[in-house]
Amino acid sequence: MQHSEQGRARRQRFQERLHVQHDSALHQRLKQHLPAAFNQRWTRRHWIHATLFTTIGALLATIVPGFSNAIDAPRVAHATLALPLPPLPATQVRGAAGESWELLRIKPGQTLSGLFEDLGIPTTTLARVLDHPGASEALTRLRPGAEIAIDMPQPGDLRALRFDRDASHRVELLLNGDGVRERVTERATTTRTVVTSGEITSSLYVAARKAGLPASAVATMTDEIFKYDIDFDKDLQPGDRFSVVMDETWREGERIDTSKILAATFTTGGKTYTGFRFERGGKPAEYFDLTGRPLKKSFIRMPVTYTRISSTFGMRKHPILGTIRGHKGIDYAAPTGTPIMAAGDAKVTYVGQQRGYGNVVILDHGKGYTTLYGHMSRFGKIRSGQRIDQGTVIGFVGMTGMATGPHLHYEFRVNGQQRNPASVTMPPPTPLGGAELVAFRAQTAPAMARIEGMEKLIYADADTKPAKGKGKGRG
Repeated sequence: MQHSEQGRARRQRFQERLHVQHDSALHQRLKQHLPAAFNQRWTRRHWIHATLFTTIGALLATIVPGFSNAIDAPRVAHATLALPLPPLPATQVRGAAGESWELLRIKPGQTLSGLFEDLGIPTTTLARVLDHPGASEALTRLRPGAEIAIDMPQPGDLRALRFDRDASHRVELLLNGDGVRERVTERATTTRTVVTSGEITSSLYVAARKAGLPASAVATMTDEIFKYDIDFDKDLQPGDRFSVVMDETWREGERIDTSKILAATFTTGGKTYTGFRFERGGKPAEYFDLTGRPLKKSFIRMPVTYTRISSTFGMRKHPILGTIRGHKGIDYAAPTGTPIMAAGDAKVTYVGQQRGYGNVVILDHGKGYTTLYGHMSRFGKIRSGQRIDQGTVIGFVGMTGMATGPHLHYEFRVNGQQRNPASVTMPPPTPLGGAELVAFRAQTAPAMARIEGMEKLIYADADTKPAKGKGKGRG
């Protein structure tokens, strides 16, 4: 017992010596690192620091046990019990109409039937859609880029179809059972008239783009207004310029139509051509020059896009018979299937076969003028007695009858006599007169004034040298 007490006393004295040594060493280190605090009298700054450290220490002493308690807190197990819910009605499972709309764009060469096939929609559904009044006319003339929206909650299960019937109306077809219900929404459109002008430096399309003229308007200008007077493949050169007044149709912030050109001028080869849109006598709109003469000629010189002229008008050695005889027309060589157009407005007088000519079409243009088209591979959608417009496709190039290769044999007849289509004087179109001419002048004067005003802003001199900013302008 005495030994154990003596041992405890020795251990206590040993620990006290360690504490003294430890405190002494700590004191020396603090004096070394904080000489100002131990070698000098404490200043106000020393007391502030000491108070701050004491406060922080007290906070730590309070917070740390809290963390410890949180860590050591017992975990409680939770259990969940799944309860069966009543089944949803079938209509609610299928979803409400319009909840699964998908917007699609028609690709080049794609048809509605092809689109439905890609989507797995049955042909019976396609037939139901096309049988609805008015749907077939709109959906069978879809152009690349046209938008169609479908509501198909499940693969192949078409519930609704939405498309634009025209610029102002959107149609929604709702398929319910065996029936089809239609809902039409009117879409507001606005129209504004703009004028633009440009000058050709490299190509017409580059100049048109700089001037803000869209491709549809360029096509109207080249394929309808000036196609009879200007060869856009050969005649154009740097320095030629154009001006256009057109109506733009806008819908919901999008420009949807720019093809309606009210007036246009085109200067090439030192000559300015004009074209003004005008409607007369309930006929479709036409273009006239500044004097009121129609720009559309009575006849197209070459009613087919050909590769070469394989035989001219006049005497020749027949390629099959081998005899010298007169050739009463012009042969335009072209690939089989190339479309053949009516040379002018006409009445179809014959569709069938003739000896030597093979498949042939004859058109009567009135006032003693007729045209004949031979060696066709097949006919267009025409019939005898039908009235057709200039440019209507009446057939396709072939080599039926007496022919050694695919070509169109074209004859131009005046009072039954064949004339050379390349040199015959074509009958002039009937100009405007009387009240129609007065109305035409009243309508075209403002458009011409806008063109002249725009060109004054863009072109500095009368010698066609442009001012700064030349190439485009809008107003």
